[in-house]
Amino acid sequence: MIDVHHHLLFGLDDGSPDLETSLKMAEMALADGITHIVCTPHSSNDFTFQPEENALRLAELEEKVLESLGGRLTLGIGCDFHLSYENISDAIAHPHKYTINHKNYLLIEFPNMGIAPALPDHVYQLVLAGMSPIVTHPERNSTFIHHPDKIGEYIQMGCLVQITAGSILGAFGKTPQRIAYSLLEEDRVDIVASDAHNTERRPPLLRRAYDEVSTNFSEATAQRLFVTTPRAVFYGEPVAVRSEPGEASIKTDAAKKRGFLSRLFSN
Repeated sequence: MIDVHHHLLFGLDDGSPDLETSLKMAEMALADGITHIVCTPHSSNDFTFQPEENALRLAELEEKVLESLGGRLTLGIGCDFHLSYENISDAIAHPHKYTINHKNYLLIEFPNMGIAPALPDHVYQLVLAGMSPIVTHPERNSTFIHHPDKIGEYIQMGCLVQITAGSILGAFGKTPQRIAYSLLEEDRVDIVASDAHNTERRPPLLRRAYDEVSTNFSEATAQRLFVTTPRAVFYGEPVAVRSEPGEASIKTDAAKKRGFLSRLFSN
């Protein structure tokens, strides 16, 4: 599995506080079946994005990971990019500064207190500048929770959608879990990532969520969300276009299970 949203770099934001914790997180991820991690420090009002410092800490971490894990884990660099005017302006001026492995995919996080009317236009400016935005964890964002139809506008402009593994498992509560399953049912999810911050409350784990998706949807869906699409994002490759209707609309035994889950969460 490939994890494209992971706060593994130490001492930069609210993720790993030190190198020792980063190594423990890397070990946990590898044991869980994760082979690639994109290190995504925040760029927000609270945390300044520092490309040079990020590169130094990534190099130090890569050296330690190579020593302790024998090169079985591949690390990359990206950003948990918060949608502020300053960030968007800088990203348009420097299109590869914040993107995953300095290619074309960009994780974007929406404000939790509401989405300004002009924000869709600003996101589209990122698209016009050559970036492929990935909307992170909409199931945990208050605007998308109360207005789930709004995600369609961003999908139409070319954005991908990433939900959090913990949301599928109920780690953030029933509402994010319900929204995550709704997005999965509607075939509006492209990637599942850990958004790991530590080894306990926000651990670097994907396997249980993979198994849930495989059981309640299909193995092909799990492979697409945890492996195939994240791999394309990691290496800056085109994402395969899914056929219509989407996988989630195919009436199978798995679809019946999904209908049961939807009724369960709506109670």
